[in-house]
Order: sequence, then structure tokens, then C-alpha cells
Amino acid sequence: MKRTRIIVLGIAFTAALGAAWMAKRMISGTEVREIEKTVGAVDVLVAAKDINLGDSVGGGDVKWQQWPVEGVTPGLITKTAEPDAPQKLSGAIARASFIAGEPIKEQKLIKVSEGGVMAAILPAGMRAISTPIREETAAGGFILPNDHVDVILSRTVKVGNKDDKVSETILRNIRVLAIGQTLEQQGDDKVATGKTATLELTPRQTEILALAQSLGEISLSLRSLADATPGQSEPTAKIGDAYSGSVTLLKYGISTRVFGLN
Repeated sequence: MKRTRIIVLGIAFTAALGAAWMAKRMISGTEVREIEKTVGAVDVLVAAKDINLGDSVGGGDVKWQQWPVEGVTPGLITKTAEPDAPQKLSGAIARASFIAGEPIKEQKLIKVSEGGVMAAILPAGMRAISTPIREETAAGGFILPNDHVDVILSRTVKVGNKDDKVSETILRNIRVLAIGQTLEQQGDDKVATGKTATLELTPRQTEILALAQSLGEISLSLRSLADATPGQSEPTAKIGDAYSGSVTLLKYGISTRVFGLN
């Protein structure tokens, strides 16, 4: 009976030793994998805080952060390849926004010697032109950068011996690049203030707007997001189209010409 107990105890002891050995091996393997994961990372330059469009990037705005090797894509700045990147990029202007922790890409930065922010954000073939605005001629100040608008010209035309007022839409679905010197919406602000609006136009549209500014007052009509199609401005009307489509109204025996009716 004693011999049987000794055998059972021996088997139990051996099994315990085996289990302990297997557990130690599993833990050791996990530690190795964790070490390998740490070793398989590189330092990538990221934004240390939120950087807005048009901000000047300083040394404190960026930092090195470990990044998995398999996640390093072309365009990311690594400490191994460019250890002096924070100093080299200091003073550059952000041509796009960065959120804290987002990798920095040189394509989204402009060096001071490469020109201004506005030239950098303009698509190829497009032009930027500013027009004076007031709150009452710019949707009460609710037009923000990247909104789309219609441009309306209001002017006085000579009809016989009397002057009549005419308003006509001369440009449609035009992207607003900036209001004053504001290039993007800041936080939860829903109103942008400024005395000028900078619009994104084709070369032909810039000529039309320049002519319209000399003829009368320019107003901006805000378009719905459902109607705004980025990159697809609608055909431009000719100045004077509204005049050719005028009608005469008779009220209390007095005739009045009304323009711009469809």
C-alpha cells in the first residue's frame, strides 16, 4: 500500500514539474515576443499637438514617437533617415491641418522659400481673387472657408431716361478659400468675419469677377451642402444676361422694369 502511494506521489510530482516547465516556457515566449515587438519599431515624427492650416511649425510642435515597422509608409519621416528633421522643418507653414499624434509629411508643409499658403492650397490651373464683402452681402457672416457660393452682381443700368437696378448671378458653385485672413473654420465657430472673401476661380472667371467689381456691388449667396459640388463650378453667365431677360410691370399706372427673372 505504501509503495502504491509513493508511485502516485511520484507521478503527481513529475506532472507538477512538467506543468511548471511548460508554464515557464510559455511566459518566456511571451516576453520574447514583446521584446521583438519593441525592437520592431522605429521613431517617426508626429505632431505633438494640433496644428492648423497656415500655422508656422516650431520645434515644440513635433516629436518623435515609436511606430511599428510594418506601419511605416512612404512619406513618413523617420529618425533613422532624418535625425535633424525637427530643426530642418522649423518655421515651415502647414498647408493642411494635423491632429496631435498624426505623422508629419513634408508634402503637407511649405518651406518659407517655397511661397505662401494660398498658392500651395490652390489646385492646378485655378486662381485666387478677393472681393470686398459686408455682413449683409455675405449671408450675414455665415459663409466660412470651403463653403460654396453663387456670386451676384447688383448694378444700375440706363433704360431710356431713367436708371434701373438690376441683380444677376454671374458665377455659380464657387469655392470660398478664405474670409479675411481665415483659411479654415476654427473650432466650433459658425461665423467668419472679414472685409474680403477670397474665391477659387478659373482664369476666365477671374476676369468676369474683376469686371463685375468695377460695375457694381458684389454679394455672395451661400449654397446648400447638397447643391455644392467641389471642383465642378457651373457654367458662367455673361454679365448683362439679366438685362436681356427683363419684363415690364404695370402698377398703379406706373411701369417698372424688373430684371433677372427666370
